[in-house]
Amino acid sequence: MLMKSTEKYFKAHPAYNASVHALGGLGVGILITYPFIGPHPLRWGIIFLGLSVLGHLYPILMKK
Repeated sequence: MLMKSTEKYFKAHPAYNASVHALGGLGVGILITYPFIGPHPLRWGIIFLGLSVLGHLYPILMKK
């Protein structure tokens, strides 16, 4: 049920889908390449991954 609503929302909103997954990819990329990012790579990686998770929760929590 939850996966169906998320998939349906992401199919209807491709720009939102791309943004959420780009944030997740950016977070993973920062965590993988942490020595090259700057002074706080763990903080930035977790922030971007957190935003991605929140972006996935939005369609689940949204009621129409």
